[in-house]
Amino acid sequence: MSQNNNKQTLRKSIGLSAALSTVVGMLIGSGVFFKPQAIYTSTNGGPGLGLLAWLIGGLVTIAAGLTAAEVSASIVKPGGMMVYLEEIYDERIGFLTGWMQSILFIPAISAALGIIFAQEVVNLLGIQNNIYIKLIAIAIIVFIALLNSLGAKFGGSIQTISTVCKLFPLAIIIVFGFIKGDSSTGIITPFVGEGTNLVESISQVLIATLFAYDGWIYVGALSGEMKNPSKHLPMAIVGGISIVMSVYLIINVAYLMVVPASEMASVSAPATLAAKQMFGSSGSKIISVGILISVFGTLNGFILTGGRIPYIMGCQNRIPFSRAFSKLNNNAVPLNGTWLIVILAILYSISGQFNLLSDLAIFTIWIFYTMLFIGVIKLRKTRPEMERPYKVPLYPIIPMIAIIGGVFIVISTLITQTQNAIVGVVITLLGLPIYEYMRKKSAKKLDGEKSA
Repeated sequence: MSQNNNKQTLRKSIGLSAALSTVVGMLIGSGVFFKPQAIYTSTNGGPGLGLLAWLIGGLVTIAAGLTAAEVSASIVKPGGMMVYLEEIYDERIGFLTGWMQSILFIPAISAALGIIFAQEVVNLLGIQNNIYIKLIAIAIIVFIALLNSLGAKFGGSIQTISTVCKLFPLAIIIVFGFIKGDSSTGIITPFVGEGTNLVESISQVLIATLFAYDGWIYVGALSGEMKNPSKHLPMAIVGGISIVMSVYLIINVAYLMVVPASEMASVSAPATLAAKQMFGSSGSKIISVGILISVFGTLNGFILTGGRIPYIMGCQNRIPFSRAFSKLNNNAVPLNGTWLIVILAILYSISGQFNLLSDLAIFTIWIFYTMLFIGVIKLRKTRPEMERPYKVPLYPIIPMIAIIGGVFIVISTLITQTQNAIVGVVITLLGLPIYEYMRKKSAKKLDGEKSA
C-alpha cells in the first residue's frame, strides 16, 4: 500500500522524564485501587497468593518490558507495536495489530477508566445514579481529548504533573499503613482460603495483576516524538515498570497490615476501606481524590498515545478515510485519530461495565504481546545484522519468561472466560476484510497511475 505524501511531521518534543512518567502514569491507575478485590476474592481471602501475584505479575511485566525494549530501540518509527510486528512478520499482522489497538483495546480501556473515574465522582458526591456515571465518564474522556489537542508536549506535561500528584496519596497510605497497621496480622498466611482451586486461582489473580501493570508498551507509539528514543525508550519502559512493581508490592503490604484480605475481597475499593481504618470517614474522601487523580493520569496516557495509531495507518493508506486520519492539527497532534478513539470509547462506556471491558482488552492485547516476544527471537535469527542499540539481557531466558507468561494468560483466559475471549478474537479478525479491501483499492489505484 502506498504512503501518503504528508508534509507534516511529528515534532521531537518528548524527553525521558515525560516518557518515564507516561509509563508510570499509564500503569498506576485504577488497578492498584480496584484489583485487590478481584485478587483476594479469587484466593478466598488468602493473602499469601494475592501478594505473590503482585510480585509474579511485576516480574512477568519486567521480562516483557526488557524483551520488547529491544525491538522498540531497534525499530525507531512512530506507531509502536503495530510497526514492530509488521517488520517482524508481515503487513497483514501489522494491520491487525493497529486495528485491534484502535478499534478495541485503547477505546475499551479508555472507556473502563472513564467508568471508574465516574463511579468515584458519584461516590464522593453521594449521588447514586447510573445515568450520572455514564455522563461523567463521557465528559472526562472528551475533556482529556480536548486537552491533548493542544500538543504532545502539553499532553506530556499533564502526564508528568498527574503522575507526581498521584504518588502523594499512595505514599500517605504506605507510610500510615506501616505506622498504624499491625504487622502481626496475616500478610502471607494463609496462602489461600479454604476450598480454593489453586490452578484457577493463579490464573485469575495473574490476569488481575497484569491489568494493573498494563500500559507500558504504548510509550513506544511516542518514539517518533522522542528526542533520543534509542536511549530513552528502554530506560522509560524498564524503569517505569520497576517503580510501579515496588509501589504495588509495598502498598499491598500496607493494605494487609490494616485490613484483612477477607475484608478487602468484600469491597470494591480496598484503598478506601484502609483509609477509613487509618483516618476515619474523612480518609475515604482523601483516597477518592487520589483515585480520581490516578485514573485521570492513566486515561490521559492512553488518549495521548492512542491517536497516533490511526494516524500512522492513515499515512499508509491502510484504513478507510486515510486522508483524514493522516492529518495533524496546528499543534502537530493527530486529532482525527484521537477522536476515533474517543468516539469508540464513548460507545463502550455506555455499557458501564468496567471488568468486562478491561478483561476483554487485556486478553486481546496479550495475544499480540506474545507475538512480539517471539518476534525478538525471530529477528535475532533472521536479521542478525540489524542495529540493536539495546539488547535484552540474559537472552534467551528473559524472552522465554515473557513468552511463557503470555501463553499462560491467553490459554487460561480462553478456558476461564471463553465468551469474552471469543468476542475479542472476532472483533480483531473483522479487520481482515478491511485490510483486503484497502489493499486491493491501493493496488487498483497504483495500476491506474501506471497506465495513465
